[in-house]
Amino acid sequence: MKKSSGSYPRVRVEGGGRGVVVQAGSVLLVETIRKSGLDGAISAALAPWRKPRAVHDPGKILLDVALAVALGGDCLADVGMLRAEPGVFGPVASGPTVSRLVDALAAAGPKALTAIRTARAEVRTRVWELAGADGPAADGSVIVDIDGVLVLAHSEKQDATATWKKTFGHHPLVAFVDHGPAGSGEPVAALLRPGNAGSNTAADHIETSRLALAQLPKHLRRGHRTLIRTDSAGGTHAFLDWLSRPGRWLSYSV
Repeated sequence: MKKSSGSYPRVRVEGGGRGVVVQAGSVLLVETIRKSGLDGAISAALAPWRKPRAVHDPGKILLDVALAVALGGDCLADVGMLRAEPGVFGPVASGPTVSRLVDALAAAGPKALTAIRTARAEVRTRVWELAGADGPAADGSVIVDIDGVLVLAHSEKQDATATWKKTFGHHPLVAFVDHGPAGSGEPVAALLRPGNAGSNTAADHIETSRLALAQLPKHLRRGHRTLIRTDSAGGTHAFLDWLSRPGRWLSYSV
């Protein structure tokens, strides 16, 4: 059974064998969105990009794209798998509508990215508070790991180039909050870069660190209780000088 609640229907498990859905496991993701308040936060953040008579909310569209990726999609058209299950995901925008929103957000550039990142940071703080003793910063400290990763491209894509490993694709820098031996990492930032981007470019490590710190609760954005951890690619004077600048005083391990 279902009823409307927020951006997505509320689904309840029954044993009668009726109303079976294919993507039942995705209900966990939908409930996470609901419980964390991510749908409301993203919708509010993207309100400036909603047309006056638009049927679909930009925040819901963006969350649908994220859900499609989590379910195995690799292009915008894969939101179609959500459209096939309205009882779980509610109304889902058409492919052209999704593309138009992406174009609009891309045209807005930093303004749209800042709105989305701010909403994510607010929700992350709320989720960590709800997690209590199980949160990654429950002891008042947090570890952020920064590393580069090669993402292969099998055809010509924007910024896809030859990589230092003689492959072809992209070389983003990503930042994860370490959840310790009992959990996995929590992605907090990703700096998109072409495949030929350097491994030890200090400016990129600094920018990724800024993006990652902005995702943390405010009291963890500076001070020794926050540890920035990188491999040897982070071992540059410029990056270490930035980390240890007076007033910032972050801990670091390279």
